[in-house]
Amino acid sequence: MRSSASRTSTARAQEQVLSLFRIVIGLLFTCHGAASLFGVLGGAFGGGTVAAGTWPGWYAALIQFVGGGLVTLGLGTRYAALICSGSMAYAYFTEHQQHALWPIQNGGEPAALYAWTFLLIVVTGPGRWSLDALLGRLAATDSAQESGAGVTAGAPASAAFSTGLRDGEEAASVAAARSEVPASSPA
Repeated sequence: MRSSASRTSTARAQEQVLSLFRIVIGLLFTCHGAASLFGVLGGAFGGGTVAAGTWPGWYAALIQFVGGGLVTLGLGTRYAALICSGSMAYAYFTEHQQHALWPIQNGGEPAALYAWTFLLIVVTGPGRWSLDALLGRLAATDSAQESGAGVTAGAPASAAFSTGLRDGEEAASVAAARSEVPASSPA
C-alpha cells in the first residue's frame, strides 16, 4: 500500500504533467494552424498558405490555430479540445481512411493521434496551470467574499466543468479560496 504522502506527491506530479501535456499539444496544434494560415514554420504543403475560405483546409487550419491556442492557454479548454478532436476525427475519416484501413498505411497517424489526444484533454480537463483554473479560483474567491459564510449551491458544480476539477476537488478548492479571503471587519 502506498502512503498518503506518496499518493499526494503522485497526484501533484500527475496534475503537473497533464498540464504540461495540454500546453505542448496545444502549442504543436497551433503551429500546424499557423503554418497553413500564415505560411510560417515551413508553410502548408511545403510552403505557402491554404487559400482563405476553402473547404476543408482553411477551416481546419483556423480550428488548429484558434483551438490550439485556447488549449495552450487553458481557456475554454474542454470545449476547444472537443472541437479540435472532432476536426481531427473528421480529417481522418474523410481524408485518410479512404486510402487504407490502418493509419500507418493511409498517412492518418497525426490526425488519429490528435483526435484521441484532444479527447483525453476533454476528459481530464485543463489542470491547475490554466486560465480556466485561475478564473475558477477567482470566481470561488469572489463568491466566498460575497456570500460571507456560504457558497451558492450551483457554484462549485458549474465551476468544476470549466476549471477541470474532479469530483470532490471543487469543494476543496472553494474551501481553500475561502481560507485565503481575509475576514471582513464589521462596519
